[in-house]
Amino acid sequence: MWDDAFPSFLIGLREGLEAGLIVSILVATLVRAEARSRLPQVWTGVLAAMAVAMSFGAVLTFTAASMPQTAQEAFGGTLSVIAVAFVTAMVFWMRRSARNLSSELKQKVTGALAMGSGMLVLTSFLAVGREGLETALFLWTTAQAAGESAGPLTGAAIGLVLAAGLCWGLYRRVLRINLTKFFTATGVVLIVIAAGVLGYGLRDLQEGGVLPGRTAYAVDLAGSIDAGSWYSTLVQGVFNLMPTMTWLQVVAYVGYLVVVMTLFVRGVRATAPKPKPEPAERPAAEAPADPGSRTGRRPAWLVPVAVVAVPAVIAALVVALGRPKPAGDQTVAVSETDCGKGFTAPTPGRQTFRMHNTGRQASEVYLVDPSTNAVYGEIEGLAPGTTRDLVATVAGGTYAWRCVPASGKAVTSKPVTVRGGGAAKPVTPVSEQDLAGPLKAYKAYVGHGLDTLVGQTGTLRRDIEGGHLDKARTDWLAAHRTYASLGAAYGTFEDFDKKIDGRADGLPGGEHDKDFTGFLRLEYGLWHGQSAKELTGPARQLDTDAAGLRKAFPSQDFDPGDLPLRAHEILENTLQFELTGDTDEGSGTNLATADANLTGTRELLTVLEPLLTSRSPRLLPTVDADIDRVRKLLDAAHDGGHWTPVEKLPAAGRQRLDGATGQLLEDLAPVPDLLEIRKSA
Repeated sequence: MWDDAFPSFLIGLREGLEAGLIVSILVATLVRAEARSRLPQVWTGVLAAMAVAMSFGAVLTFTAASMPQTAQEAFGGTLSVIAVAFVTAMVFWMRRSARNLSSELKQKVTGALAMGSGMLVLTSFLAVGREGLETALFLWTTAQAAGESAGPLTGAAIGLVLAAGLCWGLYRRVLRINLTKFFTATGVVLIVIAAGVLGYGLRDLQEGGVLPGRTAYAVDLAGSIDAGSWYSTLVQGVFNLMPTMTWLQVVAYVGYLVVVMTLFVRGVRATAPKPKPEPAERPAAEAPADPGSRTGRRPAWLVPVAVVAVPAVIAALVVALGRPKPAGDQTVAVSETDCGKGFTAPTPGRQTFRMHNTGRQASEVYLVDPSTNAVYGEIEGLAPGTTRDLVATVAGGTYAWRCVPASGKAVTSKPVTVRGGGAAKPVTPVSEQDLAGPLKAYKAYVGHGLDTLVGQTGTLRRDIEGGHLDKARTDWLAAHRTYASLGAAYGTFEDFDKKIDGRADGLPGGEHDKDFTGFLRLEYGLWHGQSAKELTGPARQLDTDAAGLRKAFPSQDFDPGDLPLRAHEILENTLQFELTGDTDEGSGTNLATADANLTGTRELLTVLEPLLTSRSPRLLPTVDADIDRVRKLLDAAHDGGHWTPVEKLPAAGRQRLDGATGQLLEDLAPVPDLLEIRKSA
């Protein structure tokens, strides 16, 4: 956790020390002016600054949480860039102002004493408030980068507590610290950290679609660096340097670091301060209260409570108003005869609709543009008598509800027109007709693959019948890889798949059960010393089953909706079975099978490319980059015909492969939703 905590620890320590020094100077000035009775006013201003900073952090957190994913990324990226600007300005400001900070604050306090209690509260509030807002913003951005880790908050808390202790020691003259050297050293480290935050923020803006170049990678070390190792985690947490970085990230990181660090170092040399020690004065004795400290009949607790409550209430209102709200006073009704009752034109923005099924059948519910049938939101299987929320982003345009009952015709509500701007990204619906072309192309690919398979299983059978078991092992792998590359068709192979590639799990006799047939049965025998005589029967059976599948395939039912589903499921099974070694029967070639599954996935995406590109232009370039990373990792695991068994992979290599495959699966996840066949009648 320390890797995530260190940047926040440093910012907490530095900002806390800055704020603490300011408070110490304010307090010392009042004590020396024999105005101790005015100290509560200073603490009230400090309390107000803390309340505003914490409220600001709450607003950032809850506002971002209510946004769509891409908007969250754009929002977080923008604030990261702003945080870098603030931290950079803070570093240079403290370098210039550290020597004169004490005298400037004393002058302000002296002026505030003559102008009443309110001015002293305002002076302390403004002096501390800047540090608080900077801290809140920087902590929020580092927390975003760390994800669910508690490191940033823990580090900040430790830094603030340590800063408070140092300030107390300095005030009491117990400690002596060269503050000039301290702020110079921490300034250098913060500039390096800020460069990483800038790169992370720009990546978020690319992910959110604000900036281009999302897949233009300048650095891609995912195949050679273990992202889960301690050193990689440390570099990522402290410096926000990732194994994979785009050109924009790299140029911004290097450019910021070179320019800002050069200016900072030159400024330190040019303005090297001459030490000017403050006279060590002990706090003066308590002085009588001055007239400006009287508050009349107003309770002493009223102002402190108010300065905390007001920012908190304002933050709560901002969060509440920023959350998606129901689109109207009435719940929108859904039924097989009357769809969308109670629907009125909502205001632009992210909206929550409460959908209540008043009919007698379960129904699919879609928020659509009636002119194009584009879908903005949907609920599947809304049961009779139930209510569910549908959240969708609404912009200027025409909207209607379409209700598709389990049996019967679709019902579309009267359209409403929304006035205003904004942007909403609907999903263009896919019909069976849209998938007819890709399905035809993919069936042709599978048919050609089955022709190849039949030839290979025949060769494998002849190898075993002739007693050429070494050759049979090579030919077995070639045939098994061909079959694995046809992954999207598994659902249409019916019982043939169990015969050809079934597992021994669940069979009473395990690997020795008479019903254990196919590739894995032969694998077990070929790599466990069974004779050619023992393997001849299973080899002939596999050849017969492959030929039977080739003959039956043209007449088998292939659901078009399976195509987009299998784009994700093939590699999901790969991660579950192949990359765990769960299906290894002795050959140690699970990675070869995974490689074939990857080939099958790419072929499937190729036939779906026209539909995917028109609906999500950035998806395929991202997925292609992911596939290339996984392919490089798999290529590194074999030499010629020899593949490294999964269990013999180095722990770091296995983690990299699992991580890259997991990222590919995450980027493939939208495909089934984008190309789902939605009911319209």
